[in-house]
Amino acid sequence: MAVKLRLVRTGKKKQPTYRLVAADSRFPRNGRFIEILGTYEPRHDPSVIKFDNDRAVHWLQHGAQPTETVEKLLRISGAWEQFTGKPLEPVVYPEKKSAPIEASEETSEEVAEAASEEVAEEASEEVAEAASEEVAEEASEEASESENPKEEE
Repeated sequence: MAVKLRLVRTGKKKQPTYRLVAADSRFPRNGRFIEILGTYEPRHDPSVIKFDNDRAVHWLQHGAQPTETVEKLLRISGAWEQFTGKPLEPVVYPEKKSAPIEASEETSEEVAEAASEEVAEEASEEVAEAASEEVAEEASEEASESENPKEEE
């Protein structure tokens, strides 16, 4: 039987509180559990965390796997430090791989220059089109006036 330490949601609609439980991993989130180890109330300022650290350490020593959220809460409560025997270290998450800074600066400058050239070309084309449309409209108006001079009178 694979035991997990996880949170079970309780409380009213839009007002969650959670229980930390030891449960069989095959059961659903709010399903059957083995033991209640504590509570977590995130809506209070600051959040209220009440765990039985001794029981949490007992389950960890017997192979229970905590979820990510539970592990963070155990770090805060001090149970994780008690379990590992090491002082609390900050959690370091792996960073996404990115291009070297120098290369990204050069490419961003080149992209900016190319974009400004494209915008300038598009703007000049739009101005030329607008001017040609205006000239065409004026010419058509003059042509219609010269063909029907009596209608205006």
